[in-house]
Amino acid sequence: MFPKPQASLKPNTYEFESSPMVRPTGFREYDARWLFPDEINLMGVQALGMGLGTLIHRLGVEPKIVVGHDFRSYSSAIKVALTSGLMAAGVRVLDIGLALSPMAYFAQFELDCPCVAMVTASHNDNGWTGVKMGVQRPMTFGPEEMGKLREITLAADFELRGGGSFEFVENFPDRYLARMLDRPKLSRKLRVVAACGNGTAGAFAPKALEMLGCEVIPLDTELDHSFPKYNPNPEDMQMLHAIRDAVLEHGADVGLGFDGDGDRCGVVDNEGDEIFADKVGVMLARDLSAIHKDAQFVVDVKSTGLFASDPVLIAQGAKTDYWKTGHSYIKRRVNELNALVGFEKSGHYFFNKPIGYGYDDGLISAFAVCDMLDRNPGQSMADLKRALPKTWGSPTMSPHCADEVKYDVVAEVTAAFEKMRADGEPIAGHPITDIVTVNGVRVTTDDGTWGLVRASSNKPELVVVIESPASEARLHEMFKAVDGVLRRRSEVGAYNQTI
Repeated sequence: MFPKPQASLKPNTYEFESSPMVRPTGFREYDARWLFPDEINLMGVQALGMGLGTLIHRLGVEPKIVVGHDFRSYSSAIKVALTSGLMAAGVRVLDIGLALSPMAYFAQFELDCPCVAMVTASHNDNGWTGVKMGVQRPMTFGPEEMGKLREITLAADFELRGGGSFEFVENFPDRYLARMLDRPKLSRKLRVVAACGNGTAGAFAPKALEMLGCEVIPLDTELDHSFPKYNPNPEDMQMLHAIRDAVLEHGADVGLGFDGDGDRCGVVDNEGDEIFADKVGVMLARDLSAIHKDAQFVVDVKSTGLFASDPVLIAQGAKTDYWKTGHSYIKRRVNELNALVGFEKSGHYFFNKPIGYGYDDGLISAFAVCDMLDRNPGQSMADLKRALPKTWGSPTMSPHCADEVKYDVVAEVTAAFEKMRADGEPIAGHPITDIVTVNGVRVTTDDGTWGLVRASSNKPELVVVIESPASEARLHEMFKAVDGVLRRRSEVGAYNQTI
């Protein structure tokens, strides 16, 4: 009988080496993230595999799963422990080795496999580990499945029926790239900076772009799990500034930055200006809705209001649905609405048929940007950006807030904004015209300026985003007002970056 996992153990003791440890807060809204080995040990990962295998059987899904891992020093060991737990629960495991998350999602289709467990902490700092899981392609787990997995794992409520098996799938990345490049090459040779932040994408992205027909300038593509320069996060200004410098030095047409597990792509234009991913989404939506009549898009609540107000999208008959932030939520919504693409401000883009399979893939996003430039030979990336209506937007700002209290803080902020609207009290000097609570709270004033506060789904942080179509001054006024409400709670800490 497998013992129940404990929330914490003293390190460097016999108990630490012989008892499973799993911190409950690691089970997040749509994936799992822990500090290793402080919040989960290898026996705890084995318990997670047993729990996932048990859940697969209880959901009535064929017990067959793809597993892969990113390049972090401990990820292979994490995957082996997870695999042993899955096999004990009677699951057939297909291991594709070192991979990007979208490779694992693609393997579900290519290998006719309903389930996936990708070992990665994406762009989180070194020391983090995690697993992205799903049992119904192309969807990944949402809160309901994560809740069930948490209950099974922490209670050690396992069904260890045995009969599992293991198979290593050789040369799977080559199969993924071959399918990706089963399409026409670009008609002109774009000069592209491919920045990978020393993350796993460095093993694959430059090669894929060269195969597409680009002249590739590699930037920090050597695999190094210590992330010596900056985290591979295309929302991180340090990474974007490094891409800017390389674009200007080499006279590149565009800079593309990939996150740690390759499911996101950030963009810097030919003039060295970073374009936030939601604005890139509007540019791609313009390009694609000109080809696909009456296109349906899904965007997250952190994204620019231009998806709803852009005159070009309106004229082309495009429709936009604002939905919850998170790759699992947007993926499901894209599937429900049969949308052409789902866009997140974080850079997760979900290209549905006929472009993709409906999951998030940074390489498909990069290809879409290159295709857009190829279809507009007389315009640069900067020209396409300037063609958008002007708005002033913040980066995604993340003040520290403990996992145990962050949802309470968001609920209190939501109540404060709703009371202000009910009392006719302005925010930042303007009346409140709309409050959206589909995911956190997004408050909008009469001039279109809005601010969002939500709880991060994978780190002990809040998420704050501000945008104004009126002026940069209004952007700062709204941030000051939103931050003022947040500061009523002492648990809200310093921001990772501000405007």
